[in-house]
Amino acid sequence: MAESRTKILLDESQMPTRWYNVVPDLPAPPPPPLHPGTLQPVGPDDLAPLFPLDLIAQEVSTERFVDIPGEVLDVYRLWRPSPLYRAHRLEKALGTPARIYYKYEGVSPAGSHKPNTAVPQAYYNAKAGVRKLTTETGAGQWGTALAFAGALFDLECEIWMVGASYDQKPYRRTMMETFGARVHRSPSDLTQAGKAIRADDPEHPGSLGIAISEAVEVAGQDPQTRYALGSVLNHVLLHQTIIGEETLLQFEAAGETPDLVIGCTGGGSNFGGLAFPFLREKLAGRMSPAIRAVEPASCPSLTRGVYAYDFGDTAGTTPLLKMHTLGHGFVPDPIHAGGLRYHGMSPLLSHVYELGLLEALALPQTECFAAAVRFARTEGIVPAPEPAHALAACIREALACRESGEEKVILTALCGHGHLDLPAYDAYLSGRMVDEDVTEERLAPGLTGLPPVPAGA
Repeated sequence: MAESRTKILLDESQMPTRWYNVVPDLPAPPPPPLHPGTLQPVGPDDLAPLFPLDLIAQEVSTERFVDIPGEVLDVYRLWRPSPLYRAHRLEKALGTPARIYYKYEGVSPAGSHKPNTAVPQAYYNAKAGVRKLTTETGAGQWGTALAFAGALFDLECEIWMVGASYDQKPYRRTMMETFGARVHRSPSDLTQAGKAIRADDPEHPGSLGIAISEAVEVAGQDPQTRYALGSVLNHVLLHQTIIGEETLLQFEAAGETPDLVIGCTGGGSNFGGLAFPFLREKLAGRMSPAIRAVEPASCPSLTRGVYAYDFGDTAGTTPLLKMHTLGHGFVPDPIHAGGLRYHGMSPLLSHVYELGLLEALALPQTECFAAAVRFARTEGIVPAPEPAHALAACIREALACRESGEEKVILTALCGHGHLDLPAYDAYLSGRMVDEDVTEERLAPGLTGLPPVPAGA
């Protein structure tokens, strides 16, 4: 009989009390966001209509560590520190000499890693006197997390959910509404951005870029409302580094060092949260893991996008971000059920990729769901579709180790459970799930529609 999975826990007293900012440790600084009108770097005044000053300061910080406020730590203790598991049963099923570890973030109240940033964002907004937050959500995990955090800090929360997910995942909407949020199908008739798109296609499946446009538009109309983003920006990735900081302590307790760190990537928050503390250790020469980002073949911003300045939203209302992008007009096909649907990658992660400090891989969704089912049948956790991408890459690596006999230590982040994603599992198990062939012709319109930015800007 296989050994049960090993659970490596930290006690509350060991929970990290600082977030880690990777920027000071990089060999070159990341390019700044640009004002779309002047093409000059944006300043605090440009961001103030959307974010409170504390978050703006974190967005541009060059400090290596940022203290976590006591009020945030108090909420984190509802589920943190989260467990690190060794997947003994999966290892045995694969017949691999590799040792596979996964950091499980599905223990949070929202069922994913997203409250790691939703809680501090709600805290800093409430501290600044904000009364309401708007946001977008794709698969619904971010919206659920912000609705939960808003309830804790007495903030009204209004959410635009990508239309395809709104239709496919009704219980995500129910969970957000249970926490007190108002949820709209995006594109909606409530904003100019949404109306313009619905005029051409009333049943448009939506995209994160469109939902962002709607949430930003509403936030900009009310001085007591601000916007919250669940991924992509520096301060969001900063908050998520509590994942990697805890994992470092857990690996130390286990007497292990990873040879390979694998994470799924859509906007980049889960991946950056796990990988950046390990990247710090690698840059300092204390360990040398390969670091691998895994994205969906249906939305391959790192592996097939271009590194250029682009809008963060479809309507073109945000600052220009230097990132790997498929173009702000790119809309993933509704057949793509695996999450990770954003047209661009975090500017900070894109910069780290350009520096050659991480690898990237794109996988089809049927392989990812096959890996998720295999994981569920051995480890007893139904993964969210997003970390299924990382699990598929882990299984690929573990099988390669079986062939070579190499005893690698593999680490991944299981960033959430899939209990509210069962319609996607049903599509896979019934044979209705297919992989999209994203041709160059499919990508071309988004890539040719990038905003003109002079070279060197």
